Amino acid sequence: MEFTVACDVRSADLARIGNSLREADPAAMVDAGGDGLRVAGAFDVDTLLQALRRAGCAVDVPDIARVPSVCCGGCSG
Repeated sequence: MEFTVACDVRSADLARIGNSLREADPAAMVDAGGDGLRVAGAFDVDTLLQALRRAGCAVDVPDIARVPSVCCGGCSG
């Protein structure tokens, strides 16, 4: 799943966020850009929310938006 997360990226600790996300999904990725984060991983909104909060992000459910997948399926069958 891919998500966008509205938050203050200037104060976000990407390393800490990445580590917290990888506790839920070892292949999770996070990227900062514009006015928030872009997150990819195999988790639901609740799991993402808890991981972000553990990493010190003050976010709530309305701050998280699921993004439609751009996967073509070519690399996994």
